[in-house]
Amino acid sequence: MTGANSFQVSGYGPERAGWTRLFARDSLARRLDWPILLSALALSLLGTLLVYSATRNRTELNQGDQYYFLVRHLLNTGIGFALMAGTVWLGHRTLRTAVPILYGVSVFLILLVLTPLGSTINGAHSWIKLPGGFSLQPSEFVKVTIILGMAMLLATRVDAGDKQYPDHRTVVQALGLAAVPMLIVLLMPDLGSVMVMVVIVLGVLLASGASNRWVFGLIGAGTIGAITVWQLGVLDDYQIARFAAFANPELDPAGVGYNTNQARIAIGSGGLMGAGLFHGSQTTGQFVPEQQTDFVFTVAGEELGFVGGGLIIVLLGVILWRACRIARETTELYGTIVAAGIVAWFAFQAFENIGMTLGIMPVTGLPLPFVSYGGSSMFAVWVAVGLLQSIRVQRPMSA
Repeated sequence: MTGANSFQVSGYGPERAGWTRLFARDSLARRLDWPILLSALALSLLGTLLVYSATRNRTELNQGDQYYFLVRHLLNTGIGFALMAGTVWLGHRTLRTAVPILYGVSVFLILLVLTPLGSTINGAHSWIKLPGGFSLQPSEFVKVTIILGMAMLLATRVDAGDKQYPDHRTVVQALGLAAVPMLIVLLMPDLGSVMVMVVIVLGVLLASGASNRWVFGLIGAGTIGAITVWQLGVLDDYQIARFAAFANPELDPAGVGYNTNQARIAIGSGGLMGAGLFHGSQTTGQFVPEQQTDFVFTVAGEELGFVGGGLIIVLLGVILWRACRIARETTELYGTIVAAGIVAWFAFQAFENIGMTLGIMPVTGLPLPFVSYGGSSMFAVWVAVGLLQSIRVQRPMSA
């Protein structure tokens, strides 16, 4: 017998046959990286609980509806998951051909921020207000296009077999591609996003096999550039104050240092197991500002304790570990560079976000990937997960 009947004769029903096909050796489900997918989902759902705990009593934020941020965070996660699925369906190689269009659109959007259409939120002029109370932060999507654009330029001749490593001319072109949106974002100014982009560029260059002289040269140039930006007064007063508070935690504890002081109190009070979800005194008392976005990790630290905060770090670590494995195992340089760029992005942004709540990094306003409330960030990180899955799906299966 053949077809479904053969499965029934051998003890398989039609539904079992469907599952067998779904998880066959060459099936899409078998090729997906499930640790990444499940870890990202766990972080997003955990973030939903933390965001709800931080906002359920804040009537000035939730418009009188305690479920306002919970529903929107779940909606953002659902849209992000759909974008991930669409990215896997299109494939990173198809998106490679669309890089010029994606790059042009992202640059256009960040330019709009500098026009009257841009808006300022929490001191950062990096948003575009949309109808219905929604906002768009284009700099989040620039991170994706910088990775894709630089990977396309650096890998084209290597993957074609013409070169063993990217030559100096190609590296200059790739750096120029990244520099344009980075300079625009710096003008907003959105220093936190620029810091992430710099780390992405370094990660991409390291993965591409380009000469180490470029990496060391960029580090030196970045140091000189940071000093120059400081001396020329490009940074806004609130950004300078944040760095001053980082250098001296006791500086103005009721003003610029208030956020970090309250964040450390919240995390320190959590102990090993935490006060219990929805029972944190600092969170319930609304002592920590921006707790649903930049300081969401303080909710985990206070209410779930060291165990809950550690769980978030472990889940992020799983994503980074599997992404590194994808970068190592892919047979094309383009895929390696894209995966490495995502690793650099996630690793630095998570370290910066968690570090600023612990007082070991300056406050920059960067969200915690998958956990913080915010549609633009959620959409961008899930697109990145889709790129990782596509790279894994389209590589040859090992024996």
